[in-house]
Amino acid sequence: MKITVFGATGGIGQEIVKQALAARHEVTAVVRDPARFKVTGRGLEVFTAQLGDGDAGALRPAVAGRDAVFSGLGARARKDAGIAATLTRPVLRAMEAEGTRRLLAVSAAPLGPAPEGQPVVDRISLAVISAVLKDIYADLRVMEEELARSATDWTSVRPPRLLDRPLTGTYRMVVGGSPRSGRTIGRADVAHAMLAMLDDPATVKRGVGVAY
Repeated sequence: MKITVFGATGGIGQEIVKQALAARHEVTAVVRDPARFKVTGRGLEVFTAQLGDGDAGALRPAVAGRDAVFSGLGARARKDAGIAATLTRPVLRAMEAEGTRRLLAVSAAPLGPAPEGQPVVDRISLAVISAVLKDIYADLRVMEEELARSATDWTSVRPPRLLDRPLTGTYRMVVGGSPRSGRTIGRADVAHAMLAMLDDPATVKRGVGVAY
């Protein structure tokens, strides 16, 4: 397939690019600073763009004719809260202008429903994390609302605490919910899950929880 990856310099974004190239997809990696992007490979195009609310027109060539778009856009620290929704809006507008439908975006586990039978320790932990990172999650909630209002066939992928570890390919995935006691997952496995959802109709216009 032909796919585009926004946030390609981030941990999940880079993994999507690497795994997609390994699967012989044609990949357009959208980056702000090409010097920070070290991935290479056959079938890769690097597209430089400064994302912002007024940049939808400039992004249209990056999404035109693509089978799917992946987004790893979002805050990397609390001081960056607010950028997920801001950066996603022009992507949505560019996709709608070009008629590109499939979009998979990284969100976060606290935005999904609590699983039935969730242990007390996990409920308390989630409440604490949600309070500490409330601004980041509020931003992601706005982003998910933007997805839901869009004309795209979106999927919101909701991982818990992210780890840097090699790909395992072994994780749990719940469409419309969250894995019970799902506390962590590696960035490489989130990317793997997102690529697996690419042509899964059950995930379209749904939130999907992923965790070990």
